Amino acid sequence: MGAMFAATSAPAEPALFSGKGLKLIVGMPPGGGVDSYARLVQRHLARFLPGAPAIVVQNMPGAGSLRSVIALANAPDDAIGTFSSSLITEAIALPERVKVDFRSFAFVGNVSEDVRVCYLRSALGVRSWPDLLARQQIIFGATAAGTSGNVDTAILRDLFGVRLKQVQGYAGSADKKLALEKGEIDGDCGGFTALPQDWLQTPKINIVLRLSPTLLAGLDASVPFGGDLLRDSGDRKVYDFLTAPQRLGRLFMVPARMPADRIAALRHAFDAMVADAAFLAEAQRSGQTVTPMPGAEVDRRIAELYTTPPGIVARARTIAGE
Repeated sequence: MGAMFAATSAPAEPALFSGKGLKLIVGMPPGGGVDSYARLVQRHLARFLPGAPAIVVQNMPGAGSLRSVIALANAPDDAIGTFSSSLITEAIALPERVKVDFRSFAFVGNVSEDVRVCYLRSALGVRSWPDLLARQQIIFGATAAGTSGNVDTAILRDLFGVRLKQVQGYAGSADKKLALEKGEIDGDCGGFTALPQDWLQTPKINIVLRLSPTLLAGLDASVPFGGDLLRDSGDRKVYDFLTAPQRLGRLFMVPARMPADRIAALRHAFDAMVADAAFLAEAQRSGQTVTPMPGAEVDRRIAELYTTPPGIVARARTIAGE
């Protein structure tokens, strides 16, 4: 009976995706962490979807990846999106700036937590967290308000008291890496797995702070975790709210109006992909972590973020509002 059921029901499945491709809208420029995870997913997801549709990446940076989120909200049901996840907390704290409710999307899943660190170029002589606090001024690059790097910078400045100056006008993390190479800026905060290996081996940079408690291979456990440095419980709650997008990580979503069967198929394919040997092998070769979270769990955690007490949100707004 089982074989007969499979034979009669199988022809209906490919109709979900056959005959039309999928567009993967990426909210940041090529070369950074958001883009690299998008391209990893592009190369593997179709194998697990009925009809094996072609997946085409379209980079659509702008306004801290908000441009891509708005485009996805208005897209037909053949589009998936990935973006800077810090936009979620900005939408809660600054709804007049980010007029998006992320509960109106359905999340396909999260490939990995974004384990972020803050670092300085080694030529600067800042080798530790106390060295950074003692520094009269450091210069970081800034992209658009609401991006992960800008939120990290705001945390350093307003929760930890780092004397930090920002230089505006960088398009994304890849642009800031070039600026650090040239000595235009002193440092940055970003995903550990997106750091160039030669930076770590030379070493060209000194990592002075971990924004996530998660320790990855190659990440020195003696580098302090930011949450442990905060003694005030209110400061810690604000820190946890502002860094929640890092735990949500490399997210992929679709508009909630997408038909339920297509959402279910995408989620099933995503869950199969992140457990697949070929996918995991490529991620390992490129130094990309895979700590997946199912789409329904992402939905639940985002709904929880929207229940954050107003006082915590107000403080986060002051810090991240820049």
